[in-house]
Amino acid sequence: MNEPGTGVLLDQETMRTRAEAEYPSWAREHWETFYEGLTGTYEGEQFPCYFGRESVRAGDPLYTAVPSLTDADALLGLRDALVEYVERYETYGDRASLVAFFAPPERPFSEADYHDALWHVLQFLHVHDPEPWPEHIPTDPDDPYWEFSFAGEPMFPTCRAPFYDTYRSRYCPVGLEITFQPRGLFEEMGVTGDTDAGQRARDVIQDNLEAYDGVCPHADLGDWGVEGDREWPQYMLREDEAEAPDECPIAVSRDHPKVAPSIDPGVAREVEQ
Repeated sequence: MNEPGTGVLLDQETMRTRAEAEYPSWAREHWETFYEGLTGTYEGEQFPCYFGRESVRAGDPLYTAVPSLTDADALLGLRDALVEYVERYETYGDRASLVAFFAPPERPFSEADYHDALWHVLQFLHVHDPEPWPEHIPTDPDDPYWEFSFAGEPMFPTCRAPFYDTYRSRYCPVGLEITFQPRGLFEEMGVTGDTDAGQRARDVIQDNLEAYDGVCPHADLGDWGVEGDREWPQYMLREDEAEAPDECPIAVSRDHPKVAPSIDPGVAREVEQ
């Protein structure tokens, strides 16, 4: 952790220092708008998720800056940072999510472009995953018990992006931002949807969302494992229904590894054990 360069895993203080002193301007803008967005106020309202804003104030999250949405080396760097994160987060802190800041695209992006970018990143991570897809997680995104998984960990990747006007809580002015939150974090805090504490936390956050965004909480928000609710549309909430995918764009397979270790040695860890 905290190795030189971009595309590596950083603690919050190192992210702040590098963003201010040595990283490209897009990384500095990402950091500044993220920190202000989660710890400041918008029209007098605090960021809706108490756990998120308090974790950032305490310096709990880990970070990585990804210099491209499509370059294979950049996305392999994200893969390696995410592997290291999964190995560390349980011992690092109770609220240690991973925040990935992506360089802005070279051309103007529509909402549809950002949906495409998210699912390209997640598909790349799946194909280059060093661990098999977890046996207890379905491979069909239309199953209520499906959720994105990586390095053996089910997780909830939630996005902020520049196209959001209505849902201010999901707005990032710079480019794509993904926060990876393993299910283990929610279980450790006792706030999964199947607990009373989790339901109370969800109700409070939904009330806060309505106050912060100025509209009712998004219709796609739901709970994992509840019939009728689906995880994947919640990762990047749609603003314009015509711009968002009707079906989950990821193809999940239990085949492992999905690329030859001679091409990507990073997938060989499970094979060598």
